[in-house]
Amino acid sequence: MNKRKKNNRPKKRSGLPSYAQHLPESSPDHPLMHPRRRWSMIILFVGIALGGVYLQRMLRPVPEIQTFTYKIVSEHPHDPESFTQGLVLAGGHVWESTGKYGKSKLRKTELETGKVVNEIELDEDYFGEGLVMAEGMLYQLTWKEGKCFVYDLDFNKIREFDFDGEGWGITFDGKELLVSDGTSQIQFFDPDTFQVNRIVSVHRGHRRISRLNELEYADGKLYASQLGSDYIYKIDPRDGSVLGIIDLSGMWPLAERPQEGLLNGIAVDAQQQKIILTGKYCPTIFEVQFEEVSR
Repeated sequence: MNKRKKNNRPKKRSGLPSYAQHLPESSPDHPLMHPRRRWSMIILFVGIALGGVYLQRMLRPVPEIQTFTYKIVSEHPHDPESFTQGLVLAGGHVWESTGKYGKSKLRKTELETGKVVNEIELDEDYFGEGLVMAEGMLYQLTWKEGKCFVYDLDFNKIREFDFDGEGWGITFDGKELLVSDGTSQIQFFDPDTFQVNRIVSVHRGHRRISRLNELEYADGKLYASQLGSDYIYKIDPRDGSVLGIIDLSGMWPLAERPQEGLLNGIAVDAQQQKIILTGKYCPTIFEVQFEEVSR
């Protein structure tokens, strides 16, 4: 008579205490229902979910955008000692805000000749930044001093506003003042109170575009230079998405630039359909046309 062999293999361990191996997982006495273990599992599942969302976002295709180059229409003289921060073009004249402590100015010149028509100096405690003409007034930002000065077109100061953070570029969309602060953010200010109404972040796909500097608004779009690059970004001001990139490489050759010589200064005269560009310590104002690059 054959006897069944006894199975001497060790039983598979469940990893649970013996008292809990036959308990249903829903039992409050089951170790998996211990508060610490429950929270550990919750944190693990949340981490996996967030990681999946982040990975999906990172792998999302970058949307196609327009690319532009430029054509120089004409060149005009510009003060090579002007640390250009803000630029405005209207009626054949250029209004300019310049920077540097002890050297900051607000200036009006003739476009064709560069002749100075009017000029005032800022107090040496202020570093001039962006400039815009809005509703017959000039708004001039300061860099770290938290001040925005408002002048009439003869440079008589009408008022001044306080604001938080740094001031870089400023423009006007017909209702609000759009201000950059060197990050990817554009703040929308009420022109009467200088209170922030909303903020958008400029981005291309999942990547934010930082170091935004001088601003211009034209044809419903925002144009922003980027500190340290020769790019101008064309932006949808409603949500901050980048619609196009204008590559200005070669317009002011690197070999011809002095120390701190950077492209900075965008101005559009919609009535005369003119676009002008210049830079810090640049001896030239370039009148240009943008041309889309065919694919």
